[in-house]
Amino acid sequence: MIRILLADDQPLVRAGLNTVLASDPELQVVAEAADGRAALAGVERSRPDVALLDIRMPGMDGLTAAESLRASHPALRVMIITTFDEDRYIARALDAGVHGFLLKSGDPYELIGGIKAAMNGGTVLAPAVAHRIVHVLHGGELRNRLAARSGIQTLTPRERDVLALVGAGLPNAEIGRRLHLAEGTVKIHVSALLGKLGLTSRVQAAIYAYRAGLAE
Repeated sequence: MIRILLADDQPLVRAGLNTVLASDPELQVVAEAADGRAALAGVERSRPDVALLDIRMPGMDGLTAAESLRASHPALRVMIITTFDEDRYIARALDAGVHGFLLKSGDPYELIGGIKAAMNGGTVLAPAVAHRIVHVLHGGELRNRLAARSGIQTLTPRERDVLALVGAGLPNAEIGRRLHLAEGTVKIHVSALLGKLGLTSRVQAAIYAYRAGLAE
């Protein structure tokens, strides 16, 4: 029996997914959650084999919960099921090491088969998601985004704050005002983060911030 935690903030969606999963005698939903924090607590209580998480939930979102669960429960199979197949979500999920990225619009048997495949050590992607990854990888953009997300881990929290505002196109004076820093201190942070990331200009920093998900 494969034990599953199901996290989605919409009761009707949870009910529908429960119906799909209950159609297979090898699957059992042992816990439900309406947000990411409840999902973390549910994993601690019920010790499922699989955590099936929606992305957009109040409080802690599914991707943040997935990152936390991958770090704290390496044996747990963490899967995303969502209506959103945007590149930034896919990149972040893959960077977190999830075992599946499925769409709610997919075939129910795709979900059941995906859970079983993940339990056997596979990484399962919805066909539409796989197509997007192949398309983006062909241009190298997903690779750049994953590298950017890795690179920002070398920054201090303050440097990440500054990078996000550089990505928003703000000058040093405005960044200083928002972060309650002297303009000279902002310049020092900008210089430091450029050096750490191997960048040479604010334009490059703004692009980096977008790829890392710090700026729209």
